[in-house]
Amino acid sequence: MDKKPDTTLSFPKEKINILFLEDIHPQAMALLARHGYTQVAHIPKAIDPNELLQRLPEVHVLGIRSRTKLTADVLQVANKLLTVGAFCIGTDQMDLAALQEKGVAAFNSPYSSTRSVAELTLGSCIHLMRRI
Repeated sequence: MDKKPDTTLSFPKEKINILFLEDIHPQAMALLARHGYTQVAHIPKAIDPNELLQRLPEVHVLGIRSRTKLTADVLQVANKLLTVGAFCIGTDQMDLAALQEKGVAAFNSPYSSTRSVAELTLGSCIHLMRRI
């Protein structure tokens, strides 16, 4: 008789490795720390693909923006990855089919720069009206 896994317990927070790249807001790290996540690394810029390949095998949760490219080749080493959050509008930088094949949940924040886009549009309109 096969023994079923105990699904009443969650994965211990202190064992979840989280990696944020590309200047994710510091409040994200503070919030995670307050909730018991102790393995949070933050690199304020995109890292080159070789460094990503070295770090990714131990990462459970990855937070990126638009410069980090998650190709099928890169994702091959991500055997512990549970989820990827793209803290930007699109998901072009992620191979969604490869993530789905690995069972990795992916999400983005489509309205994260709505205000910035509106401000840029209004500023551009003013520039055009003043012939700057």
